[in-house]
Amino acid sequence: QIQLVESGGGLVQAGDSVRLSCVASGRGFGHYAMGWFRQAPGQERQFVAAIHWSTDVTYYADSVKDRFTLTRNNAGTTVFLQMNTLKPEDTAVYYCAADNYGDGTSNAREYDYWGQGTQVTVSS
Repeated sequence: QIQLVESGGGLVQAGDSVRLSCVASGRGFGHYAMGWFRQAPGQERQFVAAIHWSTDVTYYADSVKDRFTLTRNNAGTTVFLQMNTLKPEDTAVYYCAADNYGDGTSNAREYDYWGQGTQVTVSS
């Protein structure tokens, strides 16, 4: 069983930066792709970014490309989502997810484990 815990959300102004963290724990963790998704009120969960389980190649949604950066620590147990130049439309609950031997897919159904989410609110 894998546990994922997100942190770093909050209330910020448009143009500000925020860094989200997701700490993974559990037996056998070491071969998971990690993804970030977000869900705004009344909307479906949306892909944000992901990192391949072994190559560390990253993938981004067009809406966040060049503003968000996903990285992973050397141990592979923590991923970070650096979010710059935030916009009000980035307001959502952000979820971290893990995909066993995943390739960084944007398909939420491929992910096996999910965190509880962290709220990011961007005021205009």
